[in-house]
Amino acid sequence: MSADGYRPSAELVERLRAVSERRLSKEEVEAALRTPIGDSEREEILALVAWFRRRYPTPLDRLAYVRRAYRRWQSALEPTDQRRPNEG
Repeated sequence: MSADGYRPSAELVERLRAVSERRLSKEEVEAALRTPIGDSEREEILALVAWFRRRYPTPLDRLAYVRRAYRRWQSALEPTDQRRPNEG
């Protein structure tokens, strides 16, 4: 569940899982790799990296963040009917 109380339905979770886990064809991968990154996208990425490194300055800080985020993401993707009784 997210901070605002939203829980995705089992159907939505399954649809997202199917899209995110599908195998790409060789042609799809090659086309994506040939697509250049634009200047604005590059600037946005570099700004996000700079922010993240200021917010989490050490490798230990970054690892702790990723571990917390991973738990949060996994929890948000679980269909509500598959949650354990002691979870939110």
